[in-house]
Amino acid sequence: MIEKMFFAGSGGQGIILMGQMITYAAMYDNKAVTFLPSYGPEMRGGTANCTVVISDKPVSCPLVYEADVVVAMNLPSLTKFESLVKPGGKLFVNTSLIDQRPTRTDIQVIDVPANDLAAEMGNGRAANMIMLGAVAHSIGIVADAAFDKIMQKTFSGKKAALLDLNRAAFHAVKVN
Repeated sequence: MIEKMFFAGSGGQGIILMGQMITYAAMYDNKAVTFLPSYGPEMRGGTANCTVVISDKPVSCPLVYEADVVVAMNLPSLTKFESLVKPGGKLFVNTSLIDQRPTRTDIQVIDVPANDLAAEMGNGRAANMIMLGAVAHSIGIVADAAFDKIMQKTFSGKKAALLDLNRAAFHAVKVN
């Protein structure tokens, strides 16, 4: 088993955090994993993306030239990275910020109104956890218990007040 993922959006949307959390959850679940972040020097507002490769065997290369899963959190990411999805793969589209439809017909497109759902929950910054939950539940490669442990670690200390919100956001969307 090997799952290649690509997360893309703009700085400040929590793209790198999504990649880190699925990486740590996979490690906690005893899987081999690589994580490769990429972002511009301006960070917030600039481009941000990362690759995550999860496998039951050691991963030889963190680079992803064809992904099983691509997450597009904004329109520039959809435009630039739609072609990265392998035929039969999944493209997760943040329909709160993307009003354009993907052009490919050989992939599964999963619409997630992440920002709208986060706003309904009272915190627009939870959009990344909504999308991460949609991805995690769709691919089912890492157990929810592993994500819960990682959330407890990530949202502790000064961020402890955000734990319940992020748990709820992670479980807000169930995708088959």
